[in-house]
Amino acid sequence: MAVPFDSFCAVIPAGGAGTRLWPVSRAASPKFLHDLTGAGSTLLQATVARLQPLAGDRILVVTGTGHAPFVREQVPQLPDENILVEPTPRDSMAAIGLAAAVLEARDPDAILGSFAADHVITDEAAFDQCIAEAISLAVQDHLVTIGIAPTYAATGFGYIQSGKPVAGFPSALHVRQFVEKPTAERAAAYLATGEFRWNAGMFVVRARRLLDLLGQWQPQFTATLRELAASPERLDDLWPTLPKIAIDHAIAEPAADAGQVVVVPGLFGWDDVGDFDSLATLVAPGPQGMRVVGDPTLVEAIDSSGIVVTRDRLVAVLGLEDVVVIDTEDALLVTTAARAQDVKSLVERLKATGRARLC
Repeated sequence: MAVPFDSFCAVIPAGGAGTRLWPVSRAASPKFLHDLTGAGSTLLQATVARLQPLAGDRILVVTGTGHAPFVREQVPQLPDENILVEPTPRDSMAAIGLAAAVLEARDPDAILGSFAADHVITDEAAFDQCIAEAISLAVQDHLVTIGIAPTYAATGFGYIQSGKPVAGFPSALHVRQFVEKPTAERAAAYLATGEFRWNAGMFVVRARRLLDLLGQWQPQFTATLRELAASPERLDDLWPTLPKIAIDHAIAEPAADAGQVVVVPGLFGWDDVGDFDSLATLVAPGPQGMRVVGDPTLVEAIDSSGIVVTRDRLVAVLGLEDVVVIDTEDALLVTTAARAQDVKSLVERLKATGRARLC
């Protein structure tokens, strides 16, 4: 699909450990490097493939030093200079800000679109249409976010509250505020108003505008990012001086409070694959009622339901409903769909008891 601005560049922050998907996702091999849905490509590869029709070869991946070799192996079509390597994790503002500074130096008119490496999106035609409108808004110096149409009162996502329409655009709305993850009662109240959408962390904006907005609240942060783009050999020295803060807190929330953010509703299917219960909804059930990632012939289930991630040995499940069985080479996880969000606590316990090598 043609986009209305030929300097659109896609930025893919590829970091994090995905601890709620342990033991598949680990610090050394996070979820974006895995084919979690059985689609035949990893989440990172699927993200790059989704963005190439919009951005062509103007795709940057920002990742850590330990992950960079695997990223290069999985997406060899990207030139080496489009893999930006963080010496240490500094949260999303530093990662996206570095990409913005690099893009601004390459093209002062560059439009940046930031999309996580580990999300699953369906209805790509609707996705393309949404991003095309966002780019048209960004050309006019709007900071644009994508708000996902909520399908239930989720407590695991932040929300975006929208206000009045943006003149001249089919679906864009001014953003009233970003709100943190709510209680179940508050989430239900949000949905009842029709004004709230899930915050998927997608932003489209001129690279220069992003840095200038950051400079309104943290001028030294912006100055350092631009210095890094001009002098990449100083990365190891300057990177540790950057604040560790998410882009939502650094820019999106204060900019929304100042009336400087607009939202385009995303009407495509979206899932952040946040835990194994979420993953189960993306995998078709097999003939025995189980949803299997891996070789389905290695699963035998009787009077059971749930999800199994297989390795290379038989997994048998008898009389268990909504079970989660994750079999890896050095760790076996057994839990329920209801407790899937709590897997992170297991990882924290392993670290606390001296078994961080398994995390």
